Amino acid sequence: MEGIAADVRRCANCGNRLARDNRANRCGPCARSASENLGPEEKPAEFWDQSALREALRSRHFGQVLYAYRHEHRPVLTQARVGRWLDLTQGQVSRLERDAEPAHDLNKLVEWARELSIPERLLWFRLPERVVSARQTALVASSFGWFGTSAVRGQSTRVEHGDVTSVREITVAFRKLDNRYGGGHARSMVAGYLSTNVVPLLREGRYRHEVRRELAGAVAELGQLAGWMAYDMGDSDAGRRHLRQSLRLCQEVGDDALTAEMLAGMSHHAAFYREPLVATDLARAAKNNAMRTCVPALVAESAVMEAHGLALLRDTRGCVAALGEAERAFSAGENRDRPEWLGYFDRAYLAAKFAHCFRDLDRPVEAERYARRSLEMSEGYDRGRLFNLALLSSVLADQRRIEEACETGSRAVALASGVQSVRVTAYLVDVARRLAPYRADGRVRTLYDQMAAVGIPVKRG
Repeated sequence: MEGIAADVRRCANCGNRLARDNRANRCGPCARSASENLGPEEKPAEFWDQSALREALRSRHFGQVLYAYRHEHRPVLTQARVGRWLDLTQGQVSRLERDAEPAHDLNKLVEWARELSIPERLLWFRLPERVVSARQTALVASSFGWFGTSAVRGQSTRVEHGDVTSVREITVAFRKLDNRYGGGHARSMVAGYLSTNVVPLLREGRYRHEVRRELAGAVAELGQLAGWMAYDMGDSDAGRRHLRQSLRLCQEVGDDALTAEMLAGMSHHAAFYREPLVATDLARAAKNNAMRTCVPALVAESAVMEAHGLALLRDTRGCVAALGEAERAFSAGENRDRPEWLGYFDRAYLAAKFAHCFRDLDRPVEAERYARRSLEMSEGYDRGRLFNLALLSSVLADQRRIEEACETGSRAVALASGVQSVRVTAYLVDVARRLAPYRADGRVRTLYDQMAAVGIPVKRG
């Protein structure tokens, strides 16, 4: 009986039993759902010229546009399906369509119009420029030494391994920019390249099955980077949307490793926004997927994210147990090959997460030890070094070691002028808050002056 039970294959998404001839790891309904959630297809010009859509667009009421858009499809699109594309609930779509007063939030209108690919000539507002030109892409590529690499052929109908390689190489270049200078420097370029050059390959291209899986992974990696950049700039809604879309894509093709990475990233976001229950649940889901791979570093990453969620919940025993699991998994896989997209997860990164956990458990001595280890990091991670210096400064402030805290904080501020990141501001504001009881100290006042000079808001009163 045990041998027979072990042969039963189940859907990786819902757990339902799979048919014997099902070569995927998703049942039919889950596979269809994942496909639906990828987003709407771009429509031909004549679709937008239909009278109902023209009239809705002239009304300048986006709810009426959504209603007309849904009803021009056969079968009619459900509010829930369109809501998934726009990161809205079915109820929110319904209210948009029914409300007499149209939505006026320009950021949302731009986001929705772009997601549905509504031609700008028909809109009553301007879409900010965000398309990456071939020249811009070439400049990014050449800055990292790829003088012979061509951009992906957005108009190509046949997608080959070389196209996927181009996507991955350009993603690596953008990731290096992000790690050094923050999400603000290249976010619009990444979003434009993703929507204009890369997603069309997946939606419109023709490819063999093995290329399809490889391309889906490359698109997910770039979508993850877009999500991290949005998150880094304080746009949590866009960050979540990019990660959810990438997650669905990974689940659709059955890539457990990238699925775990997406879930771990979402856990990281939730911890930053002080949503510990969400962070813990997402980390555990990440670990479940990571355990099905042969990448111990992924298990370590998921476990340390779980530990941070538990630390925020003040669950000391659970947090320490998860940290132990992370350490064991990392040590087991330290000398093994890992995916390129996981290259950032090294001893320094792990130490920084340990420091966060112990700081949030009010154990500053242990937090200091790991915060100092986190500074033993590779070159090219300027933003990460700033984060870790701010982390160490905050831990020193908690120990009332004012001179050391201010000196370390000053080193962090010195890096801030070249980095565009809302998270940088949040880290430094946290340092200032922890030093607030000592604001009368001349060393603290000097640090506050340095923060103010680079635009960090400081409360002096």
